[in-house]
Amino acid sequence: MKKLNKSDVKTLILSSLGGTLEFYDFIIFAIFTPYFTHHFFPSNLDKNVQLLNSYIAFAAGYLARPLGAIIMGHFSDKFGRKRMFLLSIVLMVVPTFIFSIMPTYKDIGYFAILILLIIRFTQGVAIGAELPSAWVFVYEHSPKNYKARFLALLTCGVCAGILLGALAALFLHLNFSDEEIKDYAYRIPFFIGGIFGLISIYLRKFLQETPTFQKMKESKQISSFPLKDVIKNYKVDIALSMMITWVLAACVLVLVILMPNYTKELFYINSITNSFVQISGCIAMIFGLFSTGYFADRFKAASVCKIYAFYLFTFNVLCFYEMYVGKDFVLFWIFYLCACFFAGIVNFASIFMCSLYKENILVSGISFSYNLSYAISGFITPIVVFKLHRLAIENGGLFLLSNGVYMCLISILAFFCAVLFEKIKEIK
Repeated sequence: MKKLNKSDVKTLILSSLGGTLEFYDFIIFAIFTPYFTHHFFPSNLDKNVQLLNSYIAFAAGYLARPLGAIIMGHFSDKFGRKRMFLLSIVLMVVPTFIFSIMPTYKDIGYFAILILLIIRFTQGVAIGAELPSAWVFVYEHSPKNYKARFLALLTCGVCAGILLGALAALFLHLNFSDEEIKDYAYRIPFFIGGIFGLISIYLRKFLQETPTFQKMKESKQISSFPLKDVIKNYKVDIALSMMITWVLAACVLVLVILMPNYTKELFYINSITNSFVQISGCIAMIFGLFSTGYFADRFKAASVCKIYAFYLFTFNVLCFYEMYVGKDFVLFWIFYLCACFFAGIVNFASIFMCSLYKENILVSGISFSYNLSYAISGFITPIVVFKLHRLAIENGGLFLLSNGVYMCLISILAFFCAVLFEKIKEIK
């Protein structure tokens, strides 16, 4: 078994840290949406309509993902992983900083909404390139017997970005009143994110091109049109990639990003306690991610995925039951942490996809499939979950467990993906 060297560790740390800072910039938009909604939409709109519009603006970032996937995936497979890896962080940093200082609807009217949508669109393009590029970059740098763990730790870095966003929310709630946050303090995390984004750009300059791409370049195996090859020859692989990506999107969006907005309303907890709930969920998912990488390096990845899918299903049922029916906050929190731990199943998105496509089309294959699926699921999920939540609150009855049913279907989808992955690997 090959041991890790300093170069391997350096690549993993710098890639993960850059991803952490970039995803922090992306996630704080969702965390602070309830606090700045009224600044960027007409004040005569119903509060729920304003909030829904903000979530639509948040979802617009996901619709831009395929554009980032097509453009940056293409150039990454043709001209190198490192260049596009660096460009993605630049496209994230600038919009984040602009949002921290931009005027509101009161100052510039509908231009504020337009700027908000442009910011989210640009961030979507950046995120569309970031994670697939990072997965491939780390996968191609990592030793054979450490690949699942390297991918897990990289994805842990992404989850850590969400954690930093939750910590930023906690910091604001400890130092500012809700009115002060809604008035001006919500800008602080975005300003800090812009500054730390510059650090990410600086750090990525120290990374080296992957040995796999260097070999492809030397042997002239680079595809002339990578995406065309992907669509022509990898239809089943694309379908699997899109399904496992939907699992990833649902777990992250529902359990980590959107859940705090609903727990505060249902359990009447204060903002500080609510932040602790989200922070604990992020930490549980980080442990879950690392555990999937550890076991997937030692056993069949598909078998491990099936086990995690079963327990994710179980704890989703218990978690959402306590959330909408039982209303026992302590039990909810326990089941929520367990659900977040087994949501570490999202690591199989990278594990499966990195082994489905050939090296000369790897970024294009993952980027196209991942971002097309995330554009759909990332746009649909926040809106559907918001609507289902309102139905549960306003109508009760059969609607009480509607969000729980959605997450149980996601667990079943994850199990199916593991079965399909086994079949594909048998054929290949």
